[in-house]
This record gives sequence, C-alpha cells and structure tokens, in this order.
Amino acid sequence: MQTAPDAAGDPAGATPGTPVAAPAIPPLISVVIPVRNEAPNIAPLVAEIEAALAGMAHEIVYVDDGSTDGTPEALRAAAGQAPLRHLRHRASCGQSAAVITGVKAARGAWIATLDGDGQNDPADIPRLLARAQGERQARPVLVAGHRVTRRDSWVKRRSSRIANRIRARLLGDATPDTGCGLKVFPRALFLALPHFDHMHRFLPALVLRQGGLVVSEPVNHRPRVRGRSNYGTLDRLAVSIFDLLGVAWLQRRGSRPVVEE
Repeated sequence: MQTAPDAAGDPAGATPGTPVAAPAIPPLISVVIPVRNEAPNIAPLVAEIEAALAGMAHEIVYVDDGSTDGTPEALRAAAGQAPLRHLRHRASCGQSAAVITGVKAARGAWIATLDGDGQNDPADIPRLLARAQGERQARPVLVAGHRVTRRDSWVKRRSSRIANRIRARLLGDATPDTGCGLKVFPRALFLALPHFDHMHRFLPALVLRQGGLVVSEPVNHRPRVRGRSNYGTLDRLAVSIFDLLGVAWLQRRGSRPVVEE
C-alpha cells in the first residue's frame, strides 16, 4: 500500500492558508473538507455549514489538494465570513492525504467529513453527530452516511455498486455505502488508524479492525450543480487492488490485547 504524504507536518509539502483567529476553547466538532478545483462551491457550502451548525461550537477545515483554479482565493474570502481554516498541498496528493492533513490540523473532539462538491448535505451533520454520541459507550463509533437515493450519473452509480460488492465480499465491513463523503467519528479514533492512499474508502473496515463500532445512517444526496468531478470515476471501480488486498491483510494481522493492571 502506498503511504499517503503527511502534508500537515511537512513544510515543504504544504503551506497554510490565511485562517481566522482560532477561538481559545476547542470546538465540539471540526468539519474537514478536501477540495481540488472547487472554487464555485466554496462560498455556498460554507454558508450551508454555518446554517446547519448554528449554535454549535464548530470549525471548518478545508484542505486544498493542489488546486489550479481560484480555490485559494475563494477560501481566503470565505475565511472572513466563518470560523474557517485552510491548508494547501502544493501538489495534488489525493483525497485521502487531504483528509489526513485536515484531521491532524483539526481541533474538535469530533470530526465530520464532507465532499467539497456540494452533493453532501451539511444539514445531516447534527443528526449523525447525535447518533454517534448516542451510540458511543465502551467502543468508539464511526457513523457513515448512506446515500439511499444517489444523484449521480449511471456510470458512477454502477461503478460504486460493483466496488462496494467487491469490498464487502473481501472485507466483510457490512457497510452499504463506504464511498459517501459524509461521515462522523472521534478525531482520536481516526488518528489511531493506519494512514495510506485511498484509506478514506476503507474507513469502516479500519474502524472495525481497531475495535470500533460502525453504523450507517441515511443521508440526503444532491446532484452536482457547479464544476465537475476532480477525483476520477475509474478509481471508484478500480481502487488499487493492492490497497484492497492490503486492508484484508491488515484485518488478518491485527490484534487487540486486553490490558490488565
């Protein structure tokens, strides 16, 4: 498995954006959004997040994965309107690397991830967070969004269906929609997972391997109305077979000792 670059900790690989001054008290939840060439979607999505999380201590962490359009300028403009921080990969390192960078930089105890294209609905975040907080007992929990009604092209829907079947058969993660960008989980849980390229597509299996709980929650899904997809359709169907086999290997080699004092 290819190891994802740690852009957050490598000054040569990432340069921070212009953040709003962070509040003294850490937020309850950090919304982490990886983007590449999504300039038209920045302001509308930030406005929706602010409306959805009004009254809740939160922050928004964008990671610009090497955009070549006006995304950096759009993020600088949005940072003056919301509790938003943004970081940038000098060159595109992939969606998983951007998520890893964002979670490491986040200050909230809880993380919500969103795709930056506007297809995920931020209004679902409070419900997923409440479900995660309600389920959490002895085990950490990942709440994965389930796009019951997909608003994508036939090609995307078909490739996702095939990839989900192959993944479920090999990994047994019992998750109907691992490709949904909307997920809520504790930051500490994510930091304890192995990090590698494409790991965001295997989060349920990795959480189960870690001894956590995975639940799925139906979420809204919307058609893309601005821009175009920047992370290709083919990688949904042909996410490296080496990564898939690698996760299966990790599952079989993992052990969780019961520690007694």
